[in-house]
Amino acid sequence: MPEQMIFGMEVFLNGLMSGVLYSLVALGFVLIFKASGIFNFAQGVMALFAAMTLVGIMEGQVPFSHLINAIFGTDIHHFGWHVPALFAIMLTVGVMVLLAMAVQKFVMGHLVNQEPIILFMATIGLAYFLEGLSDLMWGSEIKKLDVGLPQGINETIDAVTYEIFGYGFFIDNLDIVASVIAALLVIALMLFSQYTKQGRALRAVADDHQAALSVGISLNYIWVLVWSLAGIVALVAGIMWGTKSGVQFSLSLIALKALPVLMLGGFTSIPGAIVGGLIIGVGEKLFEFAIGPMVGGATENWFAYVLALLFLLFRPQGLFGDKIIERV
Repeated sequence: MPEQMIFGMEVFLNGLMSGVLYSLVALGFVLIFKASGIFNFAQGVMALFAAMTLVGIMEGQVPFSHLINAIFGTDIHHFGWHVPALFAIMLTVGVMVLLAMAVQKFVMGHLVNQEPIILFMATIGLAYFLEGLSDLMWGSEIKKLDVGLPQGINETIDAVTYEIFGYGFFIDNLDIVASVIAALLVIALMLFSQYTKQGRALRAVADDHQAALSVGISLNYIWVLVWSLAGIVALVAGIMWGTKSGVQFSLSLIALKALPVLMLGGFTSIPGAIVGGLIIGVGEKLFEFAIGPMVGGATENWFAYVLALLFLLFRPQGLFGDKIIERV
């Protein structure tokens, strides 16, 4: 088998792994948009906030230590202990649930029945607020996140593929773990949506707010629930991306890569977020591999957006989105 073809297979597999990480971020957008019709621009910053909070808890860092020291002239930074990763993740989940309750009570609860553009602008304001809050709470320096996930090249896959093809496949252990966790998360969300009382209520709210209210479903409860789920998804995405490249403020920009994923898959489809992410991940890697050298490289920066533009022209609802027909 030609070496170029084998290398292309490796690129394809790595593209699948990258696509899973894009899908994780897109899932948070889908959950909130499906239940409330709000495009949550703050989803990427929520991933940053969750990852920063997790690192701060694990390291025993005092929240707002820089602000406290500046006001009171003290020099405190850490409590003097480290929190185990699993317990720290549980505490961070609690923080994201509290954040969801605060967002609903102090922001979205006051904007019920407002125009979509107002809700969108509110999420932009929320994004900048959370970014500033993260900076105040935990500092702005780059942080290393290590929750015990395996990293480095998978030597078993490398050895097996070398025996079969005469060329080893360099697949990162973290990408494999991320793919498995993302698959389990998607299955859990789909089972939750289909077979639980809260999931059926969420789907009812997504179909018709007024009808859901008429049968006794609390919109406030559903919206807190869906923002909490989006926060947990953001935490998982933050852990994967933070472990891969460090916890830094550029982490919030992963939301921009989720936009073409949503345009391909559809804003209201959980399976669409997964399929869209895989298409973007594989597409940009293979395009860079095959076409990149001919056009000077760096095609990964714009390939996803060009593909999304083509979908907007020919299928604006995406692969799995609902086609909206308005009669006048």
